[in-house]
Amino acid sequence: MPEPFTQTTAGPSRRTVVLTGLAAGAALTLPPLAATAGNVVHTPTEGPQTMNTVESFDGTKIFYKDWGTGPVVTFSHGWPLNSDAWDPQMLFLVHQGYRCVAVDRRGHGRSEQAFAHNDMDGYADDLAAVMDALDLREAVMIGHSTGGGEVARYIGRHGTERVKKAVLVAAVPPIMLKTEANPEGLPIEVFDAIRAGVAGDASQYYQDLAVPFYGANRPGAKVSQGTLDQFWLWSMQAGRHNAYESIKAFSETDFTGDLKRIDVPTLVLHGEDDQIVPVHDSAKKSATLVAGAEEIYYPGAPHGLTATHTERVNKDLLDFIRR
Repeated sequence: MPEPFTQTTAGPSRRTVVLTGLAAGAALTLPPLAATAGNVVHTPTEGPQTMNTVESFDGTKIFYKDWGTGPVVTFSHGWPLNSDAWDPQMLFLVHQGYRCVAVDRRGHGRSEQAFAHNDMDGYADDLAAVMDALDLREAVMIGHSTGGGEVARYIGRHGTERVKKAVLVAAVPPIMLKTEANPEGLPIEVFDAIRAGVAGDASQYYQDLAVPFYGANRPGAKVSQGTLDQFWLWSMQAGRHNAYESIKAFSETDFTGDLKRIDVPTLVLHGEDDQIVPVHDSAKKSATLVAGAEEIYYPGAPHGLTATHTERVNKDLLDFIRR
């Protein structure tokens, strides 16, 4: 049985020592926010606080995070998570002098759980509502998994007037489902099983899904319990109906036409051991459809590579954004 925690006046508490060590470690990882970079440190104010939301085309309130100042980078998250999944990249880029804006997809995280428009057109139009409301321009748009489809559909529907570059990270385009035109895709039974998991014991399903998502089932994998737990936590914040309908959106949407409309520099980044969105039927094909697309593949990396390969992803994103 563990010993009870006690604090004495003879020296610092265990909690103080731990927190001090964590603070020191963070200081070694990230540079300070420099005033010369135009970054603003916000302090809490008294009184009730409201979340950042934008009302979309059908009245649904879409939550967004808006950190830092400087050139704009937007983030679209994977299923069934929320914008918090991008925190390691946002924190890093904010300290490099960028303004980072991330959106919770409708029905996920802190956005309203709308009953309708849980499809790629709806997601893209929600993203457009945020882009327009904040008047974001010259943005580098980054999307992971389902979020990569969201970025592609945004450009397909709304063009690149506000877009400078695009990044597709472990993204679902061009189409995941096996069809006559896409015989290498995954059979419908795979996605029916996902639907059954969400409609049934969703909590256990999400716990189980976290393992292949981060490649924790591979020999020698070093994935923390905290990483697996955060996947479950974020997934449970998604509305059951919204998560269910999103399965059709990310698996059956054909993004071929959207990819062909992308006319800005584009980076395709994917893990070669992606067990969720197989690389050969996604990134490899997308790169042939986007004119001049750059490709980066991580040997042995899983679907959730933004968490398992954070430093390398951050570096590759920064290198592409800066060019």
